[in-house]
Amino acid sequence: MTDRRKRPNSAAGSPKKAALDVGQPDTKISRMRMRAAWMYYIEQMTQNEIAEVLGVGRVTIVRMLAEARARNEVKIGIQGYLSDLIALEREVEQQFGLEKVIIAPLSQAESDPIPAISAATGAYLSDVVSNGMRVGVGWGRTLLSTLSFIEARALEDFTVISLLGGISQPRRFNPAEFAWQFAQLFQGEGYLIPAPAMVDSIETRTALIERCGLKSVFEMAEDLDMVLLSVGAIETASSTPYRIGFLNEGHQASLAERGAVGDLLFHFYDRQGNLVDHPVHDLVMSVGIDTIQRVPVRVLTSGGREKINALHGAMKLIRPTVFITDEESARQLLALADGETARTEISVRKS
Repeated sequence: MTDRRKRPNSAAGSPKKAALDVGQPDTKISRMRMRAAWMYYIEQMTQNEIAEVLGVGRVTIVRMLAEARARNEVKIGIQGYLSDLIALEREVEQQFGLEKVIIAPLSQAESDPIPAISAATGAYLSDVVSNGMRVGVGWGRTLLSTLSFIEARALEDFTVISLLGGISQPRRFNPAEFAWQFAQLFQGEGYLIPAPAMVDSIETRTALIERCGLKSVFEMAEDLDMVLLSVGAIETASSTPYRIGFLNEGHQASLAERGAVGDLLFHFYDRQGNLVDHPVHDLVMSVGIDTIQRVPVRVLTSGGREKINALHGAMKLIRPTVFITDEESARQLLALADGETARTEISVRKS
C-alpha cells in the first residue's frame, strides 16, 4: 500500500504541520471535518483523494478545511485524545484495506468494551440506514446492546432479515430477537429464520429449508444492501454459541484442534480467515459466507481481548467495508497484524 504521508505538498516544499483542537463536540460533521484535516495536513493527501475516501465532493472538502482553519482547529503539531483516535482509525483502515473504521474510546483499558462499541454502532446506524434498504443481521450481545443507542424514526420500505436461526429454549434474553427489534425502531418489516441456529442433522436442515417455508428467507438474503455482524470467539466460555448451549466443551475442543479462533453466523474459521473443516457446519441454519461476501456494505462491530484472533480472521474472511471497535481492541489487532507481517518476512528470508 502506498504511504501517502510521504507525498510532498504541491504548494510548498516541506510537509504541512498541524494539530487538531479537540474542544469541538464530536458530532458527525465535526468528526468528518477533523478526518479531512488529518488527511490533508498530516497524510499529505490531495483534496480530490480526501473527497473520494470520505464520499463527498471536493467543494465540501475545501469548505471543511477552511472551516477547520477558521475554528482554529489547525495548529502546530498533532495533539489531543480525539486526534489520537483518528490516527488509530486511519492506521487500521490502511493496515486492513478498509473503507471506514470507527473506534470508540474507553475510560480504562480494562473496561468492558461492549457499551462503548454499541454506542458507536448505534450512532453509525442512525446516520446510514434509509428508505428502501434491506439489511441482513446476525445476533449476539454486542448487536443487542446497540438497540438503546439507535435513533428511532419511520422509514419507508425498510426490511431487516435475520441471517441466523434462533434459540429454542426460554431464556432471560433472546439475542435472536435483535432482527425484529431493529426493524421496529424504523417501523420496518422484520424476517426471522424460525428454527434453531443449529439442528440435529443434515436431513433436518434440508427439510426446514426446502419443505418448511424457510427457503424464501434465504432467498431474500441474496439481495441485501448491508449486513451487520459481530464475531464470536470460541476460546472462552463467554462466546454466545457456548453460553446459550449450542456448543459444548467437546465442540470447542475439536474446533480449536482444527485451528478455529472464532465464528461469524456460526461459521467457524481460523486466524487466516479460512473456514475450518468441521461437521458442525452441516447443521447450522444460517446464510452462507459466500452470500455475505457479496453484500456491498459489510459492517463488522466487535471488540474485546478474547476476540482479537477472531477479528483478525474476520478481516480476511468477509473483508468488512466498515469496522467498529474500541481503542484497546484496535491496538491489539494492529499488534497482531504487525507480528504476522514480521513472521512472514522472516519466513521469506529463510526460504
